[in-house]
Amino acid sequence: MARRRVVITGMGAVSPLGLDLATTWDQLLHGVAGAGPITRFDTSKHTCKFACEVWGWETDKFFPKSESKRLEKFTQYFLVAADEAIKASGLDLQQLDKPRAGCVLGTGIGGIHEIEASKVLMLERGADRVSPFFIPKIMANAMAGQAAIRFGLQGTCYVTSSACASSSHAIGQAMRSIQWDEADVMLTGGSEAATTELGLAGFCSLKALSVRNDAPKRASRPFDRDRDGFVMGEGAAAIVLEELEYARRRGAPIIAELLGYGSTDDAFHITAPNEDADGPTRAMRMALRDGRIGPEQVAYVNAHGTSTQLNDKIETRALKNAFGAHARKLAISSTKSMCGHLLGGSGALELAVTALSVARGQVHPTINQETPDPDCDLDYVPNHARDMAVPYAISNSLGFGGHNTCLLLGRFDG
Repeated sequence: MARRRVVITGMGAVSPLGLDLATTWDQLLHGVAGAGPITRFDTSKHTCKFACEVWGWETDKFFPKSESKRLEKFTQYFLVAADEAIKASGLDLQQLDKPRAGCVLGTGIGGIHEIEASKVLMLERGADRVSPFFIPKIMANAMAGQAAIRFGLQGTCYVTSSACASSSHAIGQAMRSIQWDEADVMLTGGSEAATTELGLAGFCSLKALSVRNDAPKRASRPFDRDRDGFVMGEGAAAIVLEELEYARRRGAPIIAELLGYGSTDDAFHITAPNEDADGPTRAMRMALRDGRIGPEQVAYVNAHGTSTQLNDKIETRALKNAFGAHARKLAISSTKSMCGHLLGGSGALELAVTALSVARGQVHPTINQETPDPDCDLDYVPNHARDMAVPYAISNSLGFGGHNTCLLLGRFDG
């Protein structure tokens, strides 16, 4: 049996640049930085004092209190993004064949807001004051379970957790569910909301974060020589995938085709990439082979691009390994230069952005490109968006634990 084709028909986002995908995309094209001083808690004892928060978020605008008290922030973000994605896809949930519709999502950390708050409550007021909603809120899989309940998705439903590669793994597995004829429709993507006192402190202790506290908007500078760490981000992106003929029969809007998926591990170190760049190289080659696309056909790469010294150098090396001489013809940009690092949600937002680049022929910049780095010497679309044809593109996600994923997209021409 021929492998079933998978297309994207709807997308949504909640990000530091906007509470929907259209606003986020517009801000990306204009090179707007989403970083600013943290507003939620006292950072006087943290070495990093800024992040890319979801600015302007008001839970009460999206959920009644009776519902929000059952939903952790990372789940709230995803459900809002999913509402947008499903509306954009035009799916009629009442007509959906529910056992043929599923949900695979990704998060790296899950319910850390509720964990921190409940620990304080228990210490101050006793164990019997912990909410009965505590466990159902903090579970990483709560996000997928709540989405399934909200939208009536009775097919395969679970959460992947592989640090920064979490939602890319989720998207790849959702694609496989359709290709293997287990589902016709899949809701996928991911979310993270880890900008908390403890979450920030942990990354500070790892010395993974930028400490450019005097200039937060200039702090995330992937591939720039003067990069000093990533910027914490948060938010969610949701993507509706459908089998091509299913989408055609209902006249769905088709944004792009999801063609290939590669997944590997460095098996080297829990937080540092291997200098040989073999893991991400193999992931990219796998995605291209899976999609039956030659390296020279790819025009754009949405890079993992974290703004850390090792990641950016190793990802550049992997691109050269995977694409050979064609690497110098690639347009490469980092969404994290503006949105910060959404951790487990980053792959979903970046795949959504890549799909828009494929569909609209526009590539957002990598901002804060000021000082060339001899170890990062490719075309990172510095500082200004670019209009260009994008017939094929890849999106990379490289996570703590050595997890490497690559997703391949193509323009859909009917």
